[in-house]
Amino acid sequence: MILIVMGVSGAGKTRIGELLAERLACSFMDGDAFHSEANKAKMAHGIALTDDDRWPWLAAIRAAIEARQRAGETAVFGCSSLKRAYRDVLRGGPGGDGNVRFVYLRGTFEVLRQRLNARAGHFFDPSLLQSQLDTLEEPGEDEALTVSVDMTPEAIVDEVMAKLGRRSA
Repeated sequence: MILIVMGVSGAGKTRIGELLAERLACSFMDGDAFHSEANKAKMAHGIALTDDDRWPWLAAIRAAIEARQRAGETAVFGCSSLKRAYRDVLRGGPGGDGNVRFVYLRGTFEVLRQRLNARAGHFFDPSLLQSQLDTLEEPGEDEALTVSVDMTPEAIVDEVMAKLGRRSA
């Protein structure tokens, strides 16, 4: 199984992804690590990424997913996955790979902005939050497990594990 923890910046993808990986006794890979230096520089300067910026990034994450699958491993990835088309790439095409599941971390603008403003040492310019929310195509129930970010990280992970029907490893 491959889990992709998705949502806009500030939703907690890295923290929740790390905790899920710990509970599932598997690896966690942050989608930010797959961004090119050019993408990181754009975001650091408050310039929103375009689809053309994102396609190579998504393809690199998909390649990492396939490598984990070939190895027979469970893994958790963090990736914003803002559009259905992006999620399709990560699944290996529309309808795609049933072994890839998404966990959508949903939060309000106010909560997300507060988290971004409190975060230090990250390349993402908080002024880009609105552009991410404008780009976001929220997944339906057919596409992702949705969890509110208005809980503690541990409670979020408990809810995800329950929705997956899994116990901690």
